[in-house]
Formats: sequence, structure tokens, C-alpha cells
Amino acid sequence: MKYDFDTPINRRNTYAMKWDGGEMIKEFGLTERYDEDTIPLFTADMDFQVAEPIVEALRRTVDHQIFGYTIAPDAYYGSIQKWFSDKYDWQIEKQEIIYAPGTVHSLNVAVKAYSEKGDGVIIQRPVYPPFTSAIENNDRVVKNNAMIRGEDGRYSIDFEGFEALAKEEDTSMFIMCNPHNPTGNIIRPDELGRLAEICRENDVIIIADEIHGDLIRIGESFTPIIKTTVHTDHIVTLTAINKTFNLAGLHCTNVVIPDEALRTKFQEEQGMSLPSPFTVAALIAAYNEGDEWLRQVREYIDGNIDFVIDFLTREMPKVKVRRPAGTYVLWMDFSGYGISEREVHDRIYNEANVLLEDGRMFGPEGNDYQRICVPSPRSVLEEAMNRIKKAFSDLH
Repeated sequence: MKYDFDTPINRRNTYAMKWDGGEMIKEFGLTERYDEDTIPLFTADMDFQVAEPIVEALRRTVDHQIFGYTIAPDAYYGSIQKWFSDKYDWQIEKQEIIYAPGTVHSLNVAVKAYSEKGDGVIIQRPVYPPFTSAIENNDRVVKNNAMIRGEDGRYSIDFEGFEALAKEEDTSMFIMCNPHNPTGNIIRPDELGRLAEICRENDVIIIADEIHGDLIRIGESFTPIIKTTVHTDHIVTLTAINKTFNLAGLHCTNVVIPDEALRTKFQEEQGMSLPSPFTVAALIAAYNEGDEWLRQVREYIDGNIDFVIDFLTREMPKVKVRRPAGTYVLWMDFSGYGISEREVHDRIYNEANVLLEDGRMFGPEGNDYQRICVPSPRSVLEEAMNRIKKAFSDLH
């Protein structure tokens, strides 16, 4: 079937954090202004209806009218195995899969399971803020291997700096984000293999957040890090349906851990965690029947990304942005205006009344940047970009 991503869907009064969480969002410090006229493009979920097979599976679950304790059946694991085998030639054994109620939850479990208080954990800023909080809130130490931004806007890895950090005696973990949030960079297979080897040689456990792996540009390719090395006993991979199929509210992350000892540590730290019947039904339907919806939504997101980049090129050329290879976020550099970060924020968030995410939240390397999430109807993006353009009109 042909899906309609152009027609705006009113999400207000549906408990959506993005559209109904104004007071919480202000208390969190994202913005000072949030009202009925705010256009929120800050959080990584989609303003699109999900695939019809998922809706039908959820309807069948509701019709059963009993929502008790739920297990993941063989069909659940089989759906995951088939998806990753078909897409990435990755053969996952059933016993390697652990259900977890979220990726941020899984990061915190992993930090506590695989490191001690005071240990160093490598991350690569600018990066998704919960990476930092998972480390610092659990009394570990951030070791930042900052991404290198080239003149063309593409980010790359400082391997010399990475290896130096990995060799430090107190370094126990590396939390990797691929595709990278917020830069949209996809790490090449040869680079992944090099990272895996450095970590293996220095007894550093890799936590690979690969939840954006299905959301890449048409024509790009993504390779799980576990496919780039024969040594997999130090790799923990986080996969999820939440980004791919717009199901974040169902809290479904699947952690793949080939090594039995690491798997046992994760399970012991997490404790018992059961999915809801809606989660089980949605995952099976998504991985078995969601391919066509995903193909269409990727095409639409690619169009949205191109629309925003074209708009900035024509109307706001002082804003520098590079087409991301993966994710559905754009990382926009406003330094060309020569004004303070505070003034950039005020013009976008308070004057234009568009809610993005300040780059500083992703680390000091994000100063002067803004992150925008683009999986919304094109008309919503157009209105947001025109508002932002107007707010900067005196500086063009």
C-alpha cells in the first residue's frame, strides 16, 4: 500500500512527549517557550503513522482483552534473526538476544555491569547526551575521543587519540554510536574493524549503539561492527525497533551479546525484564511485514533532508550543513552569523517558536550547532524553516 506522510496528524492530547510535554521540556532546560504554536522538531521520533501490519497486530492484541505478564515467544526471536540475516548477513543465535525496555536503560545497565566506579569510558563527542549521563551518573569518568570535523563537514575518528585512551589502565569501555547521532556519519567497515581490534588488544568492552542502522540514505550501506571482526567476545550490540519503525513508546531494545560471560553479567545487572504483549506483537509484525513501509519512509525522509539542505543553501547560506549518511537528524552550524549561542537560541526557540536541540547538549564540540529532527510532514518543516529564516532576516 501507499503510505501518506504528507498529511499532518494532530498528536496533541495523545500523551506525546514531543507535543504534550511542554512543562517537562521547559523544566529540563531545552527551551523557555513552549505553547500551542510551538513547532517541536527536537526529539527523535516520527510524526508519521506506523506500518499497517503493526497497527493490525496491535488491534488483535487489544481485542484479546487480557494484558498480563508476557514472554517473548520463538516467533519474537525468529523475527529478529531473520531481519538481521536478510539485511546484514548477521547470523544471531537466539540465546544471544536479551530483551531490554529501552536503549538508554541498556546503556546504564552495561556501564554498571562492565565497569567499576572510577573507571574511564570512551565516547566520541559531539554525541547523544545520555552517553555522558550514563557514565557520569554512575560515577564513571568520561574519556572523550572527539570526532574530527573536516573542511567538507564530514566527521572522522581520531584513531591515534582513541588508541591512547584505550591503552590507559583505567579504561574499561567504549560506547560507540553508529550511525552517529548527531552528525549522521556512518563508520566504514575498515574503521569499525580497527576500533574492534584496538579495543580487543586493550581489554576494552564495546557497547555498540546501532539503533539508527536501518535509517540510512538510499544508496548508502551500514555494517554492524560485529561483522567486521572474528573476535566478538568483547562486543555488545544495541538494536531496536523504536527508531526504525517509530515505536519508541513501546520500549523495545534487543541487546545482542555473543559472549556468555558478558551476557550473564548484563542479565544479572538488569534483573528480570519482561516485554508487554503490545511490544511482542509490534516487533514480530515490524520485522516480518514492515519492509515496504520502511522503504517508503526512508524515501520521504531523504526528501525532507534534501528540502532542508536546499532551503538553507538558498535562504540561509551562512548556516553550514552536510547531508548525513544515516539517521534522520541534521547537524546545523550557525557560527557563520558571528553571534553568540545564546542569541542563536533566542532567535530560533523564542522568536521563531521552533524547538530544536542546542548543540552544546552533545558536548562542547557542539557549540554553535543546532540539531533538527526531520521526520515530519514536509509542510511542517517548511513552516519551521520559514520561521527560522524570518528570525535571522536582519543578518542575511
